[in-house]
Amino acid sequence: MKRKMTAVLLTIAMSITMTACSVRAEKRYKASFLNLFDTVTEIVGFSESEVKFSEYSQIIYDNLNEYNRLYDIYHNYEGLNNLKTINDNAGIKPVKVDRKIIDLLLFSKKMYELTDGNVNIALGSVLSLWHEHRIAGLEEPMSATLPEYEELLKRAQHTDINRILIDEKASEVFLEDPEMRLDVGAVAKGYAVEKTAHAIEKAGFVNGMISVGGNIRTLGSKYDEKGKKTPWSVGIQNPDFNSTKKTLHVLNLSEGSLVTSGIYERYYIVDGKQYHHIIDPKTLRPAEYFVFVSIVCQDSGMADALSTAVFNMPFEEGAELIKKLDGVEAMWEFHDGTKMYSSGFKSMIKIDDKEQNLCS
Repeated sequence: MKRKMTAVLLTIAMSITMTACSVRAEKRYKASFLNLFDTVTEIVGFSESEVKFSEYSQIIYDNLNEYNRLYDIYHNYEGLNNLKTINDNAGIKPVKVDRKIIDLLLFSKKMYELTDGNVNIALGSVLSLWHEHRIAGLEEPMSATLPEYEELLKRAQHTDINRILIDEKASEVFLEDPEMRLDVGAVAKGYAVEKTAHAIEKAGFVNGMISVGGNIRTLGSKYDEKGKKTPWSVGIQNPDFNSTKKTLHVLNLSEGSLVTSGIYERYYIVDGKQYHHIIDPKTLRPAEYFVFVSIVCQDSGMADALSTAVFNMPFEEGAELIKKLDGVEAMWEFHDGTKMYSSGFKSMIKIDDKEQNLCS
């Protein structure tokens, strides 16, 4: 009974809408909620009924909520050891954790190696200093300041990913360095979306799309008015908010993921200059190569990690990495408006490329 009541309340909160598909028994539904990963989650998909879609939405919510709690570095939860618990016990003792944390950390270490350290979950001590200054700057814009570079250098001494000790057999994690802090912001959303996509497909939701703060993962296909299967349409957001065009490109995407990292989402201003939240591990400052980088590949976790890593790399270096990876495509926009694409990216752009919502 409690489970059903939760689903009903969630359905009401999500304001589900329906569009009839005259040819198919299944109908198209949409849902959204606000309280996970500090962003908006949107679900679009086809189902036999509103009740069934509500059940699928509940499964998606429950999965994402579990990952959100486990990967949280800011909040404690009664009876749960999460990443904050690990950070709080840095240099003190190992922490027994859920396997989902172990798997995320192992995945993150692999991405660190793949990207030559351009995405590093052990950078938390540096990122937290930038976070503190950004929040203070947003609250008091006239008093906004940058972190002292000497303090950044000091904290950078505590970012060695090899000092994250993982005991898979005991399911324990220990930060050997007392001053180290984990921050999985560059990988957690995408990783959680990918795992949730697998779970919901097993439950029977095979034609849909999940978007968590712009981390988009498509499942199967959508149906047009004639009941024909077609790829999902996903848009790359126009970073120029003054433009009447919301999207730069609309892509055809079936069973894949689109993730974008850019300068325009989380930032603050100091002395008239914008400072965004994506910190280059090499300079300890916001990366300045691009306005945004978009990654398309099948795995949302990899797309999330790569979008940050490639954003932190000079174009030639990032393009060479993308070229080596099977099934991965990328788009870059430079500060002068120049756009560059990997070899297979343009083939995914819809021919009409007309203005659409980011997810449809």
